[in-house]
Amino acid sequence: LMIGPPGSGKSMLAARLPGILPPLEAEEALEASMVRSLAGDLGEGRLSRRRTFRDPHHSATLQALVGGGLRPRPGEVSLAHHGVLFLDELPEFNRAALEALRQPIETGRVTVARANAHVTYPARFQLVAAMNPCRCGHLMEASRACGRAPRCGLDYQGKLSGPLLDRIDLTVDVPPVAASDLALPPPSESSAEVAQRVAAARAVQRERLAALDRKGKLVTVEPDQTAGLLSERARHWSKPRCNADTDGALLAAIAEPDADGRALLARAADRLGLSARAWHRTLRVARTLADLDGSDAVRRLHIAEALSYRRSEPRQAVAA
Repeated sequence: LMIGPPGSGKSMLAARLPGILPPLEAEEALEASMVRSLAGDLGEGRLSRRRTFRDPHHSATLQALVGGGLRPRPGEVSLAHHGVLFLDELPEFNRAALEALRQPIETGRVTVARANAHVTYPARFQLVAAMNPCRCGHLMEASRACGRAPRCGLDYQGKLSGPLLDRIDLTVDVPPVAASDLALPPPSESSAEVAQRVAAARAVQRERLAALDRKGKLVTVEPDQTAGLLSERARHWSKPRCNADTDGALLAAIAEPDADGRALLARAADRLGLSARAWHRTLRVARTLADLDGSDAVRRLHIAEALSYRRSEPRQAVAA
């Protein structure tokens, strides 16, 4: 979730995200194409390895987001399967539509129930959202804020429920861009260079998870047992590809922090009132930060950075 005034580059940053994500694997590309085919959105019928970027307008209905209709069809959450779902002006979306995102964010699927059919579509997407700090957009700029500050910010950010915010791992403040910044030379690091770092971290995660079973135990596989093991896994659970796919014992096995990091997380959980979901999501983010840092262990520094991205309650944030 990116929060900043109008024109600070939130939408542009979101649109760049597919360019730094690794290309779809063959199985992922097939799954995403099957969903798009159901919706009649496959275009020329070719498989694409590029991750989908969906950005519905904030006037989109609940049905448009999660799917449904007299003849059920996939919604935006399913069309973004294995890709990015970008919701700009997040508080402007219909409240019921936003709350309907909670289940697919957790489970990676959405079930549409109708009188004549119950249909389940895959919906494992990466949610990226953007919003202004208040309706006028200039809450943090004293010279431009409206006369209702900070009440306007409290009311505007209060449109987002606590359970929805609890499912958002990264909250980033995007500052306004000054005219002097626009005159600076372009950045030295390109999206392609960032993509290389992301690919390297994903490769580390893939190798780590391949060595563990679902219970977080090391797996030793003889060559002649490989096919049987893979088919057994396919019947019972989907293969985790990255840190985001882990939970329970598997997450505990790969993301156990060092003593200092665990102590920091315990103190923060008490002080910030972190839920069990927020605790585990913080560990996932910290594990990914460690992978990007080239560290085998999750250290206190990674826990601290992951905690800095957790969103506090809107009233506390506006007051701060």
